[in-house]
Amino acid sequence: MQLGMVGLGRMGGNIVRRLMKDGHQAVVYDRDPAAVDALAKEGASAAGSLEDLVSKLGAPRAVWVMLPAGHITETTIEQLSKLLSADDVIIDGGNTFWQDDIRRAKTLREKSIAYVDVGTSGGIWGFERGYCMMIGGDKPIVDRLDPIFATLAPGIGDIPRTPGREERDPRVEQGYLHAGPVGAGHFVKMVHNGIEYGLMQAYAEGFDILKNANIDALPSEHRFDLDIADIAEVWRRGSVIPSWLLDLTASALARNAALDSYSGFVEDSGEGRWTINAAIEEAVPAEVLTSALFARFRSRKEHTFAERILSAMRAGFGGHKEPQQHPDAAHQAAPHQKLNPTSERA
Repeated sequence: MQLGMVGLGRMGGNIVRRLMKDGHQAVVYDRDPAAVDALAKEGASAAGSLEDLVSKLGAPRAVWVMLPAGHITETTIEQLSKLLSADDVIIDGGNTFWQDDIRRAKTLREKSIAYVDVGTSGGIWGFERGYCMMIGGDKPIVDRLDPIFATLAPGIGDIPRTPGREERDPRVEQGYLHAGPVGAGHFVKMVHNGIEYGLMQAYAEGFDILKNANIDALPSEHRFDLDIADIAEVWRRGSVIPSWLLDLTASALARNAALDSYSGFVEDSGEGRWTINAAIEEAVPAEVLTSALFARFRSRKEHTFAERILSAMRAGFGGHKEPQQHPDAAHQAAPHQKLNPTSERA
């Protein structure tokens, strides 16, 4: 199948590579010509502009936009809407606010252009591991794009099958889900990332307690000089709290148990805040997720070992770099969304 890709960053480029490896054709565009050239050398068709990209796609066209949530995605989709034709489809695979999806789809529908939102998890490892996808859109359009999703998905792998799922949608076991109408995909991904915050914070706080088990304030008989890296490793093997996040933590600690290459300044992406906003609107108590979000706010004022653990995990799954700014810098909010997301894709 042919796909146009706009945005060749940490995830967009690897999505294209995974598709081409399975025989799909890709037309690619990015504002950075070097990113386009790199994929062109690997077999993609290079485009020098959005107009060029659209002209190189056969109808009905499918264009995947993989850009940071916010103004750049908004303007790109607006430009594409003026270039595409009836029955074409725009896919937004970034971390977009789900209500923006609904608004965009309504506008595009007036031009008979379809819109699909894809919450995409997999980070910088997606090329090898595949991407878990939560998809929102009209069923005929999602079904039409199924060859793309099937290639990108991780597949069933060696994860044991869940008893009782025999009559359910088999695509879910492959790692992708048609969650519902437009907006549903990003809504599910939003909550996924909110949960991610909570899981990361639990690991971070636990390892901070372990690290401080030898402080002078404790009676000598209550002190333990613990090997944090070895604890992380043993928990990966047979305990009830293993996860990819723990794998990443164990790897980071094995390289440098002090994690002193991390400042502990932890950014937050849009999904954490949006998840808490949704919980408030639904009157659902979300104490753990809210505390995890607020801990990231605190990390910009004071840094603990727990925050370095968080930074190590973020670098591991998403290649996120700590911001080069003073820790007291304000995290300003966009007007209608109450935040300025930083595209933490996982």
